[in-house]
Amino acid sequence: MMKNPYLPLPMKLVKNFTETEDKLIHTFTLQFLSEEDEKSFPYMPGQFAELCVFGKGEAPFGIASSPTEPGFLKFSVAKVGTVSTALHMMEEGSIVGVRGPLGNYYPVDQFKGKNVVIIGGGFAFTTLRSLATYMMHPDRRGDFGKITVIYGARNPGLLLYKDELAAWEASPDIDLITTVDREAEGWNGRVGFIPAVTGEVAPSAENAHAIICGPPVMIKFTMPVLEKLGFTPETTIMSLENRMKCGIGMCGRCNVGGKYVCKDGPIFTRAQLNELPNEY
Repeated sequence: MMKNPYLPLPMKLVKNFTETEDKLIHTFTLQFLSEEDEKSFPYMPGQFAELCVFGKGEAPFGIASSPTEPGFLKFSVAKVGTVSTALHMMEEGSIVGVRGPLGNYYPVDQFKGKNVVIIGGGFAFTTLRSLATYMMHPDRRGDFGKITVIYGARNPGLLLYKDELAAWEASPDIDLITTVDREAEGWNGRVGFIPAVTGEVAPSAENAHAIICGPPVMIKFTMPVLEKLGFTPETTIMSLENRMKCGIGMCGRCNVGGKYVCKDGPIFTRAQLNELPNEY
């Protein structure tokens, strides 16, 4: 039987965690209610889902967990509107609707045998966390070359997944560079904006792909840096997940030229975006 794209899957909220010091971003862990439900939700890094708070509405969010983490889904949500505010206020044990998985995903098969550079800013690191976790799984780590992650936020208190970042920093499987915009008390990492730090780190473009997700201004100023380093439009990959609404191409709010971001994306190469109107 074909899955009804309008019908949300009920999931239990088992953890509502305040992720950042300003308390504006929470990470939610949602548990599948049965093995059958989990089997009906096969996803890959880069995809998104619609979260439904019954009686309030629904909104699209990138999936922060990895398919290598069975039994649950993770979403990190900024408090910006009706649905996200309702999510932040939900108690553990509540039921949340999840519609998905939606959209395409990072082309992990193309990354095999290649080096991968992941660049993220602020709370846009969610699907990048999914991708890094997927590639670092012991069953898959050997498929990829060097994994470099460059991740920044305005200040240390706004970095997501701090415990995991600490573990990554100590791991030989990944080269993690974290940065904040300005000096902060107790911060011993890099200081500087993502574009400048990317230029300083200077990851090699040879046999490599670059994946970038973050605020539009960060992407705008990081792109010339990647071009200077030798990353081509075909090897530069971006996510436009912030443009979605309904998630299934019915409302038309995410169209760019002849593409629907929710169905044809949200993952695009720079080469694909260069063929579209300059609306991104």
